[in-house]
Amino acid sequence: MDLLAPLGRAGIACVAVAPPGSPPTLSRFAQAMIPRPEGCAPDALLDALLRFGAAQPVKPVLYVQDDDALLLASRHRARLAPFYRLPLADAALVEALVDKARFAALAAQHGLPVPATRSIADADDALRFPVIVKPLMRDAAWTGTAKALRADTPDALRALRRCHGQALLVQDLIPGPETRIESHHVYVDATGAIAAEFTGRKIRTWPASFGHSTAVEITDAPDIAALGRRVVRALGLRGVAKLDIKRAPDGALHLLEINPRFTLWHHLGAAAGVNIPALVHADLCNLPRQPVAPARPGAAWLRPREDWRAARAAGMAPLHWLRFLREAAVNANFDPRDPMPFLRGEAWNGLKRSLAGRF
Repeated sequence: MDLLAPLGRAGIACVAVAPPGSPPTLSRFAQAMIPRPEGCAPDALLDALLRFGAAQPVKPVLYVQDDDALLLASRHRARLAPFYRLPLADAALVEALVDKARFAALAAQHGLPVPATRSIADADDALRFPVIVKPLMRDAAWTGTAKALRADTPDALRALRRCHGQALLVQDLIPGPETRIESHHVYVDATGAIAAEFTGRKIRTWPASFGHSTAVEITDAPDIAALGRRVVRALGLRGVAKLDIKRAPDGALHLLEINPRFTLWHHLGAAAGVNIPALVHADLCNLPRQPVAPARPGAAWLRPREDWRAARAAGMAPLHWLRFLREAAVNANFDPRDPMPFLRGEAWNGLKRSLAGRF
């Protein structure tokens, strides 16, 4: 939904690649759908994309919004390219950015300010604790809801190694809460010019430590943008990217990761005046770009159900949270201009689950 909305509001016809009955398939912005059932095998999804693309009179743009879709499109770009316009970074760079071990090596090669990182097999008691532990590649199942785990002692690290095996990285912990994680969002066109950019920061996550964003906002952070530009120039990146950067207590900036794909932030960016998905469409389809103004600082996105829990855990007063909900530029659960994904999707499915539990 965070990708359909900015495209649909720009008047761009969309086809949702999503599980049947999920909110995107119910959106007024989705003119058709390609089923992507939960647990869909990559080969089956690739075949479905190829069949759809081959039937189109004009090549559509293929947007990817998670790592699985990114790797599928990148690794099979030669087969997809005859039927789709692909806003993808270089194939080798995609592989290096998705794999955290390869990203750490790439960052060291280019002198990027990434926290010291090593494989869990190479970690020993000489580490400066506390540290954080991450999977080599994004995998929500490994910890449940948290993106990483914290180890405060050598014994805790050994316990994580026994529990999760060797496919893990250990990284120096940058002090400070998740609210100190900021981001640079950028679109670099085929000529290497930055066509659009904006900065943002996390407001709340769930869980509070190493959790997923429940509320974020646009900022005006020149130092974050400057670091982001330096990084994309050093890597020769083309296409879209989100750079996560943590501001340490002493003000130093540390690059945590780079996601070369579309994210939830592109919905908020469009609401704040920088519609990167629409710009990408214009460029790849040889259409004129719409003018781009600076993004409006303070514009906020939230996912209400999850953010209510995060706000309560943080001690936020209910009235203050309701005011934040009312003033947010983007409500990820409900859009009055496109209500069916919520009414026929989340609300109706939630009611059915509730009734099933009673009877």
